[in-house]
Amino acid sequence: MELTSLLNNVKVIQVVGEISRERITGIHYDSRKVTKNSIFVAAKGFKTDGHKFISDAINNGALAIVLEDDKAFSDDAITRQNAAKILVKDSREALAELSISFYNEPSKRIKLIGVTGTNGKTTTTYFIKSIFETAGHKTGLVGTISNFIGDKEITASLTTPESNELNMLFHDMYSQGCKYAVMEVSSHSLVLKRVHKLYFSAGVFTNLSQDHLDFHHNFEEYLGAKKILFDKLDSSASAIYNIDDLSASKIIADSKAKIFSYGSSESSDFKLTNIQFDLNGTNFTIKYNDHEYKASTSLVGEFNAYNACAAFSSAMISGIDSESILQGIKNTKPVPGRFEVIGSGKKKVIVDYSHTPDSLEKALLAIRKIVRNAKPVYAVFGCGGNRDRTKRPMMGKIATELAEKVIITSDNPRFEEPMAIIEEIKSGISKKNYTVIENREEAIKDVIQTSDDDAVILIAGKGHETYQEIKGIQNHFSDKEIAEKYLFK
Repeated sequence: MELTSLLNNVKVIQVVGEISRERITGIHYDSRKVTKNSIFVAAKGFKTDGHKFISDAINNGALAIVLEDDKAFSDDAITRQNAAKILVKDSREALAELSISFYNEPSKRIKLIGVTGTNGKTTTTYFIKSIFETAGHKTGLVGTISNFIGDKEITASLTTPESNELNMLFHDMYSQGCKYAVMEVSSHSLVLKRVHKLYFSAGVFTNLSQDHLDFHHNFEEYLGAKKILFDKLDSSASAIYNIDDLSASKIIADSKAKIFSYGSSESSDFKLTNIQFDLNGTNFTIKYNDHEYKASTSLVGEFNAYNACAAFSSAMISGIDSESILQGIKNTKPVPGRFEVIGSGKKKVIVDYSHTPDSLEKALLAIRKIVRNAKPVYAVFGCGGNRDRTKRPMMGKIATELAEKVIITSDNPRFEEPMAIIEEIKSGISKKNYTVIENREEAIKDVIQTSDDDAVILIAGKGHETYQEIKGIQNHFSDKEIAEKYLFK
């Protein structure tokens, strides 16, 4: 495709320089990835500004530079380079619009379901993928842990990739026979326009609680970011929401889509009842259109019944038969680091990604409901550095209120001092049932070796992650691997 054709779908303020008739080879926001005859889009990021790398992009062969800062590169300089300078109001929007055109509107060629919320996004997308594949449809997935094209796994670096990478991924999914795709849609991606102008056949809202306030500043901004997904749905799409969440009505307000609710409320379109679970799995019933559907999954907890119900709702609305839906839920394998149970005799370790006050509370409440005060509950957790500090004392209070013993340790301190983070966690604690072991491996080792033989131990915060970030350096670290190292010793 030539540059002139791509620009037809972009709001351009001004074009300076030479518009080449060469075929465009790619669209990039990273100057290091620019190749001959490609387009470089200069966007402002958190750590650096893409406008600083325009010269590098031209030297690497860019035919055109798209930018929002007109002063970043002079008209004379672009003319001397025999390239085009394309001024736009918003570089991130332009990146998305160019990518959609370059990859031939891939989100309209597959049925794309977006899942957003604070907790449950990953598990819900895994349920949905399993259901559609059980029904015989090759399905793609974009998420926190990995991206998939059918069974082919592609490593993920962001919960939601940048718009050019997303559109390339959807193009590849369509080219390789996917009829459906499901993706986690983060609040960051909505604000930063990574999903700008993507076509969603359905949007799913799981829940909302405090998270990412280092980025969104306050809860209202965070809610507003999640709402973007439902505001962008058109009248042919479906909006599926957790009616039991306090923020649900605000999230779906003004949405043009067809609205469907799920949850335990009597007014739910998909009513969730009879939830029962232990460390082996969860059973529940979903009532819809005067029918009752009994479901089971090896995933543990009431929250996973909600995740499965969200998946059931979106699949039923998409026209999947109930038998395939229920079998797909049953087929869903435990998601790495999401309430993942590791056993050795009576003692059990649960590795979970719970890194917010709400998710930590739900994980511990689920364990307490399972053990029914017959077994001691231990918790190991820390809080990430350079992230929302206000949740630290809240999580300290929750952990010590719901576990018999708590070990406060380091998570991903990033550029903060681990002990400074720990002190902020301690500030919310009034009980004396905790100890501090800064080294995370030592903390896990200690709790496994010193806890009661029938203990249930929650290791919270990092879940599926296989690294620990300290002073900008990522070192290999897996909670699951460390737990198994000492549990099976």
